[in-house]
Amino acid sequence: MIKTQRSAVSIWIEASRLRTLPLAVSTILTGSFLAVADGKYRGWVISLALLTTLFLQILSNLANDYGDAVKGADNAKRVGPERTVQSGRISPRQMKSAIILFALLSFVSGLGLLYVALGNDLVMSMIFLALGVAAIVAAVKYTTGNHAYGYKGWGDLFVFIFFGLVAVLGTYYLNALQLKWQLLLPAAAMGFLSTGVLNLNNMRDIDNDKASGKYTVASRLGYGRARIYHAALVFLALVSALVYVLLDYYSVWNFLFLLSVPLFTRDMIQIFKTEDNALLDPYLKRLALSTLLFSLLFGVGVCL
Repeated sequence: MIKTQRSAVSIWIEASRLRTLPLAVSTILTGSFLAVADGKYRGWVISLALLTTLFLQILSNLANDYGDAVKGADNAKRVGPERTVQSGRISPRQMKSAIILFALLSFVSGLGLLYVALGNDLVMSMIFLALGVAAIVAAVKYTTGNHAYGYKGWGDLFVFIFFGLVAVLGTYYLNALQLKWQLLLPAAAMGFLSTGVLNLNNMRDIDNDKASGKYTVASRLGYGRARIYHAALVFLALVSALVYVLLDYYSVWNFLFLLSVPLFTRDMIQIFKTEDNALLDPYLKRLALSTLLFSLLFGVGVCL
């Protein structure tokens, strides 16, 4: 009985795709470090922002597992890890219930975040509430429903917006209750890297996606040009961070994030050498972890 329960828990952990969580954490850490650097951070706001983002990331992963299985993109020809609904280990009905649960958890956690951060500021609360609801809808609609935007090539844009601009700028504002235009640069950097992880995922699945009618940016570009697009995303992320540091320079420590460049460079070289897209899967985890290191180094650098 205990073994069965453990097995069930491990299946749900697999469905949650924990390896994607460092990427979600990176965006909140970046916004939080920027607030710390300006002396305007609040511990409870940062904690609730992290919790809400983790719920949203898991919600997105569960919805993706369900949507791709129902639409047939997850099948025997898929080269990535076997999904839980596709394999029958979790039924579509069970997954739908889990999606609803994490949508509610995201909403409740988001409400708590807004209450702690904004108090009685009704106007800003409504604006952030609308953004929060939009993020939940975006997480669910990526691969589910008749108008799943992930199947039409809009996934990259939505990831850039919600896991870059909204996450970083939103976290900073909820701490500092103000914004500076320069913050668009580190927010864009995280958006580019988050989009890079999605692009790697789509590059890995490019052949099966085409056959299943899933027209991602990668499948539209083709494998060769998708690699160039990927290099551009990583390059733009590093340039955005560098420009921000140059504009706001006050210490050599601000350049600490450059220590992560060799990791991005090493993996980029290997990706360009990889002709079999089925072998790209390990680089998703590497890019997510490199992005986490980048955000930590960048954050510590702007605070020193």
